Parts: sequence; C-alpha cells; structure tokens
Amino acid sequence: MLTSTAMQSVLPLNTVERTSSYRTCAEYFAGIGLVRLGLERAGWNIIFANDWAREKFDMYAAYFQEAEDHYALENVFDLCQTDVPPSLLATASFPCIDLSLAGNLEGISGRHSGAFWGFIEVLKRQQRRPPLVMLENVGGWLTSNQGKDFRLTIKALNELGYACDVFAIDAARFVPQSRLRVFVVGVQTAEPNDDVLTLAQRSTSLTTKTLDRAIASNRDLTWNFLDIPPLPEGLSRSLDSIVEDLSEDDERWWPASEVERHLQMMSAINIAYIDELQHRYRYSYRTMYRRVRNGQQRAELRKDNIAGCLRTARGGSSRQMLVRVETGSIRMRLMTPREYARLQGVPDDYPLPKRINQALTGFGDAVCVPVITWIGENILNPLAATLLLPQSKFHS
Repeated sequence: MLTSTAMQSVLPLNTVERTSSYRTCAEYFAGIGLVRLGLERAGWNIIFANDWAREKFDMYAAYFQEAEDHYALENVFDLCQTDVPPSLLATASFPCIDLSLAGNLEGISGRHSGAFWGFIEVLKRQQRRPPLVMLENVGGWLTSNQGKDFRLTIKALNELGYACDVFAIDAARFVPQSRLRVFVVGVQTAEPNDDVLTLAQRSTSLTTKTLDRAIASNRDLTWNFLDIPPLPEGLSRSLDSIVEDLSEDDERWWPASEVERHLQMMSAINIAYIDELQHRYRYSYRTMYRRVRNGQQRAELRKDNIAGCLRTARGGSSRQMLVRVETGSIRMRLMTPREYARLQGVPDDYPLPKRINQALTGFGDAVCVPVITWIGENILNPLAATLLLPQSKFHS
C-alpha cells in the first residue's frame, strides 16, 4: 500500500493520447548527455540537467549548444528547488562505483553512490513531483550489502508515492557491447499493478536470476508491474562495424615487439583461437583485456565478436584493446574514443575532447543510447500517454 503522504501526490489517470510536448524530462547525473540522446529519439524534451563534473559538462555542451540554459553544474545535494522546473519524468543514472564489483562496494551510502540520496531530497522538496521516475545502475545494485541497498532505493521511491517496476537490459541486444544494466521505473498511481502474473509473463530477455530473487525478496514493497514487450531478438551489428578506419602506418597500431609480448601473455587456448582466426578467409576483430591470473598477467581475448563492458580507470578496470587477425598478420592497439562512442550508440557528429582520458571516462560512465530509446518508446511513452497532466505545468 502507498503511504498517506504518497497518496497526496498521486495523479489521476486517463487514456487520452499525449503529444511529445508533454514528454518533459529532468535528467540527474546527466554526464555527457547520452540519456538525453536516447530519450530525444523517443520524442522527449529534456528541460533540465544536472551533474557536478566539469569535464562531462564540457562534452555535453560541445554537442548540445543550449546547455548553459538548462544544465546545473553542481552537486545534487546543493540544488536549489526553484532551479528545477516541473517535468513529467525525472531520470537518475546515479554513480555506480560503490555498487560495482569493479569498485569499492561501499554501497548506496558510499561517497559516490550515496548521491542517490541527493536525488531523493530534490524530489522531496519539489512542490509537484514528476509523475514518472527512472533509475539506472549496474547489476551489482541488486546484491550490494546482501540486497539491502536495492531494497532501500525502492523503499525510498515508495515513500515518495512511486510504485515501481524493475527490469534488466544488456546493451548487446542493440550494439556490439556486453553491458548489462538494471532499470527501475516508478509511477505515481493510486492503483499499482502488483499482479505477479504480469511479471511471470515477461520475456526472459528483460530479467536475470539475480533480479528475480531481488523482487521475490521484497514483495512487501509497492510494485507496479508493467506489460513490457520483449527485447529485439538479434544483434544487427558486429564488432567490425564500430572499428575506426586507421591507416596501416597509424602510430596507434602497436609495433611488432609489443604484439609479440601480448601473444606471450596468452594462454594456449587463446593462441589456438588466434590460429583459428588466421585461417579464415577475411580479417577478424576481437577485443582483449589484460588481467592477473594466478599471480601472472594474462592477455585474454573475447570470442563472441563483441566488446566487453566499457568502464573507466576510476572503476578499476583496464582499457580494452583491439586485435585484428588475418592470414599472416596480427595487429593490436588500444580502442579509440570514437570506438567507445560507437559502442554506446553515439553518432559520429558527437565531438570528442582532445584529452583521451576525458573521452573514455565520459563514455565509460554513460548509458547506451539505443537502450534508452527502446525504453522511451516501449515503456515511458505508453506510461506518459495515460497520465492526465495540465500542459501549463509540465512543459516549457
């Protein structure tokens, strides 16, 4: 049941069709603007954005020319209520480092991921809360502190009047990158759908065993299970589709000595796979990581023709490398910022900063654009169409 406080801010429902002018969004932890990119393709209008990182804002502003008009560059805890306009949707891709296995596992109250509570405080202070919210984070969110952190986030939204649904999407359904992310969509409704049959009929493409356990362990919370279509069946793009076309004498290709050093770091299984690729009729691209195994540094190839999950140095992961194999030739190099951008579904007209680490951090911390577009078209737009909202209050 929704609390009495939450019921006061519940909005009535209606099935009238709404135009995109009603689909306004306030984006928290906006970073370089990839949530905006995805939602705009689904017909949404971002009227407010917030993040504290100057380098990410600089990337955002290089692409979105009007950034100064709506982007609040400050800590979410310091936001002034009057600076945040009313919107239909609020999104929060809050920091993952304290929830991630690649991070420090300090949890939802950690120095980074604890910024979630700043977002909650902003919602609390708003005179009229957004009828819809969407959270996004890593899979570790579900298990952090034995599942207590996930429970705390859903409970916090419940207390503000939001009945929630949760689902997982791997970006590999849209781009050649393995990137599983968990999404929570909360809606203010007087009649949440708590019917587990709706959940049971959901496509397995939208869930994981860990996610199923998280829901089962928290059935006492307020849920609103949505009728969500299955994700697209197959990946339409392979790794070679995002590779930047570098000349053979480009200095970013490693010298033969460095290639040989990494071959020496490979296991017999990886070497056998390299040999198999060399016997194919055309060149093949694969991604490679350096990892420590049994006290030894190893170079390990992925065999599935997609990249691993993009991360940043701050998250404790090494930068991905690209391997090109063909008959009589093996070439290696680090992946470029443009390749990182393409793996996130970002168009090539998105400008790249001169500093490589700035670009890699910006894209590594961001969301996959076509994933957000799919959510916008298949989940958020149908929800928006059911909400009866006075036009004067929810769009600029």
